[in-house]
Amino acid sequence: MNEYRSLFDLHGRGALVVGAASGIGQAAAHGLAAHGAHLVCADLDSDGAERTAAGIRAGGGQAQALALDMRDPAAPGLALEAGGTPEVLVVTPAINVRKPIFEIDDEAFDRIVDLNLKGTFRLMRDVGRAMAERGRGSIVVFSSIRAQVVEPGQGVYAATKAGLVQLARAMAAELGHRGVRVNAIAPGVVETPLTAEIQGSGDWYQAYADKAALGRWAKPSELAGAVVFLASDAASYVTGSQLFVDGGWTAVDGRFSPPL
Repeated sequence: MNEYRSLFDLHGRGALVVGAASGIGQAAAHGLAAHGAHLVCADLDSDGAERTAAGIRAGGGQAQALALDMRDPAAPGLALEAGGTPEVLVVTPAINVRKPIFEIDDEAFDRIVDLNLKGTFRLMRDVGRAMAERGRGSIVVFSSIRAQVVEPGQGVYAATKAGLVQLARAMAAELGHRGVRVNAIAPGVVETPLTAEIQGSGDWYQAYADKAALGRWAKPSELAGAVVFLASDAASYVTGSQLFVDGGWTAVDGRFSPPL
């Protein structure tokens, strides 16, 4: 029984959370720290990263902040230099440009891909290599329901999120024999800075809430459990997977509920 109780224990393990200043990344950092992990809280928003780290320390955990721009090719090296090779890597940041495909110019396309796909890829590649050399590690990247279902105006964003799933699967296949697990989490609609525009529109916000089986949006804290699970020994046989944490969004077919 004691063995099962320790499945989620992360004491003595280092975790690098990129995007830790706010939203899902912040919640993930607090969740991992609550289970004993030592955190490097990285974000472009250095003040926000420090606030997250300070909050963890105030609760008795161990955390340091790191200013990090995922678009910088040197970012993975800076992260490894600051905190060493982590046992856990979590990558959350993304941007979205809500325009029809015909209105997306090359600059906007490159901006979305550079952060969502290329920046995440660099971290997966370089931190994953360091984990493989050590012989253990867990990488968790954030996909989206948009990797599977789309709506007008989100084509490029959806393509990057689908691409992350395939990168995770490929890395899982390549690194499994070297002790490194790689998985993706696909959130539904979550109240974060990325969705601020929708949250500010009553009809739009409610339409999204109604689409989910649970009839509401998620709070960032509701994603932390999935992160802790995939980071921990509770998921020791889980790799190459995409875990949907979407309130049943992708399970519900259509926008009309027939009379039953």
